[in-house]
Amino acid sequence: MHCDNEQQLTPIQRILMVVDMIPEGKVTTYGQVADLAGLPKRARLVSKALKSSPPSRNTPWHRVINSQGKISLPKDSHGYRTQIELLRCENIEVNQGKVRLSDYKWQPCIATLVMDLPF
Repeated sequence: MHCDNEQQLTPIQRILMVVDMIPEGKVTTYGQVADLAGLPKRARLVSKALKSSPPSRNTPWHRVINSQGKISLPKDSHGYRTQIELLRCENIEVNQGKVRLSDYKWQPCIATLVMDLPF
């Protein structure tokens, strides 16, 4: 069953499915999203997928940060300020553009992944 669906989903669709699973109040990294989507070492593709996601889709893009726990957008950009605001609205502490991964990183259980991801 999983194999058939895997061939039907594009890498972008798989990435967005994983991002949609990140619960409110948690963050994850571009690399972890790529790994969970079955696309190891494709963290840059995660960034591309998030940029291409239409606003009407309501992808929780703000929950994805880099492996150092930092927001990857330019510090003086509107997107940077928006990401901080959205994270803080979810009670995620952001200090100088950085989130403490030890406190807020999403650690999905394997059962959730197996049951919720069709690939």
